[in-house]
Amino acid sequence: MSVFNSQATMQSLGKDNHNNVSEFILLGFSSESQVRMALFTFFLLLYLTTLLGNGLILTLIYSDSRLHTPMYFFLSILSLVDMSYVTTTVPQMLVNMVCPRRTISWGACVAQMFIFLVLGIAECVLYAIMAYDRYVAICFPLHYTLHMSHPTCIKMVTVCWSISITGALIYTVFTMRLPYCGPHKINHFFCEVPAVLKLACADTSLNDHLDFVLGFILLLVPLSLILASYVHIFASILRIRSSQGRLKSFSTCASHITVVTTFYGPAMVMYMKPGSWYDPEQDKKLALFYNVVPAFLNPIIYSLRNKDVKGVFLKVLGDRRTAQ
Repeated sequence: MSVFNSQATMQSLGKDNHNNVSEFILLGFSSESQVRMALFTFFLLLYLTTLLGNGLILTLIYSDSRLHTPMYFFLSILSLVDMSYVTTTVPQMLVNMVCPRRTISWGACVAQMFIFLVLGIAECVLYAIMAYDRYVAICFPLHYTLHMSHPTCIKMVTVCWSISITGALIYTVFTMRLPYCGPHKINHFFCEVPAVLKLACADTSLNDHLDFVLGFILLLVPLSLILASYVHIFASILRIRSSQGRLKSFSTCASHITVVTTFYGPAMVMYMKPGSWYDPEQDKKLALFYNVVPAFLNPIIYSLRNKDVKGVFLKVLGDRRTAQ
């Protein structure tokens, strides 16, 4: 019901603005045709690789019962979020690179902003949930199945999506309720909140304060939970007498730490800095780091550094060769 209510709210918000603004122009990265074609080829390959990698992770997890554990359940949700996350922005960017009319309708801009924020916030919360999962697995191994039962995992994911939809709705409503008088050129490759706010012909100080508060709640709070989890994890690992046991425990956490670093750093800079610090060229590069790069790296990191995933993948390959 919350999704339908949020859609109805988005359709009703900013009706006066919608009468004045029918579409925006996305400026993207470059106006030179040769540069655009080179970027088009690069991002198309990156996008297809991201879909293939995350799709493979999903297939492996759901096809083998050995991976039907809480850790891989959350990883499958993360892969699904990543596939949707890049699909929200990259196809639009690719079309605008080859189409001379780089426009997006007002309604499509609102929808893109809302969906992008839902998935981005979901990724923030999922990283915190995955850190907690590792904390319970390493610090309380005997109670792991009790604390991380399937109903508990479902409840955690439900809370994750509830937070995401609520946060995204607040961001979108407070951004798109402002008057936009023109020019309607968004210096970005998609409708992101800071870039759209620069077009508003009204005082955006309330939005700046709101973005900081929401950024604190939706970025710093999950990051604090992740850091607290890893402080306890590392303290527990250091008490392990076996060097092999310590190495195994560290390896299970290293992949998660790598992805968290590439995601949270750029996202915090983007959504917690004052509006006066807006730099369109820098912001476009930062957006790539927390939108495209983590989604591309997740399958590589979690497959190359994970013996269980590699084992299932090799088993599938072996079965197919035997069948042939």
